[in-house]
Amino acid sequence: MEIGITTFVENTPNPTTGKLLAPHERLTHLMEEAVLADEVGLDVFAIGEHHRPDFIVSSPAVVLAAIAARTRQIRLSSAVSVLSSDDPIRVFQDFAELDLLSKGRAEIMAGRGSFTESFPLFGYDLRDYDELFVEKLDMLLEINNSAVLDWAGTTHTPPVRSRGVYPRPFQHQLPVWIAVGGTPQSVVRAAQKGLPMAVAIIGGLPERFVPLTDLYRNRFEHAGHNLQSLQLAINSHGFIADDAQQAAEEFFGPYAQMMGAIGRERGWSGISRQQYDAMRAAEGSLLVGSPQQVVDKILRYHELFGNTRFLLHISVGTLPHAAVLRSIELLGTVVGPAVRKALNSAS
Repeated sequence: MEIGITTFVENTPNPTTGKLLAPHERLTHLMEEAVLADEVGLDVFAIGEHHRPDFIVSSPAVVLAAIAARTRQIRLSSAVSVLSSDDPIRVFQDFAELDLLSKGRAEIMAGRGSFTESFPLFGYDLRDYDELFVEKLDMLLEINNSAVLDWAGTTHTPPVRSRGVYPRPFQHQLPVWIAVGGTPQSVVRAAQKGLPMAVAIIGGLPERFVPLTDLYRNRFEHAGHNLQSLQLAINSHGFIADDAQQAAEEFFGPYAQMMGAIGRERGWSGISRQQYDAMRAAEGSLLVGSPQQVVDKILRYHELFGNTRFLLHISVGTLPHAAVLRSIELLGTVVGPAVRKALNSAS
């Protein structure tokens, strides 16, 4: 199993001190996090795209290119690229450049976008939310398949007649993952196209996602794709410290602050300490605790989903930088090796 990290590069006030980092300071911290992730042997470092003040990366490919220059082996992905409100040609070109700089470590994780600020920013109508993604995904995949693009055009994309799209990536093709949050139509789309799928589990009981991953496998095989090539990632919020109580206390404040703020925007209630502790329990969706507790949860996810990749989203809200670095270190040096040893023993 591949193990890695996702981040939205949050920049919110520290819940204890109230201090807000300057954007360049937060990006300096991000570089240190990525370099450490590479040094401790993690497989993936993925950055989300947002267009709002509390997350400071609007162009993942630019930031990942800076990381590429300072790392050697870790794979570099968006998480996600909001393809619906972007230009598929430019998305491909940006990640092809990243792939060349990193010598074949770039990936695109494409999604419709759970945050929608980019739609009005770039002149798109949210009523076209799903149609935009379908059309632009098809165009992106066509570009990935051939250097010369012949595209008839769709409602939301212009025609392109026999034009080369350059540069081409270092890899034969860019890996394109589809990120889903729980919509069956998105799952079926990924399966029918034979694309890797990433499922975000950030609340509720993980078991409720089993029907979706089963649907993905069934439709993947039914579409004629080899099940041996299937790739499935699970992305979840979490945090690791040297002991469980330390992890629980350090993570709660930033997590509750960020989830409460997003909840107020979307009509949710905030997160109480009781709810938080229930989510940290063995059957819950938060991977917050000691290294062994996180190992146990990752292995439980594997039993449920048979996933080939697990990505931990550590920085939901602003945590002390040293604590984030320690969490990354523990994920790479303790949790990852223990998970792989357990899976190898079982196989």
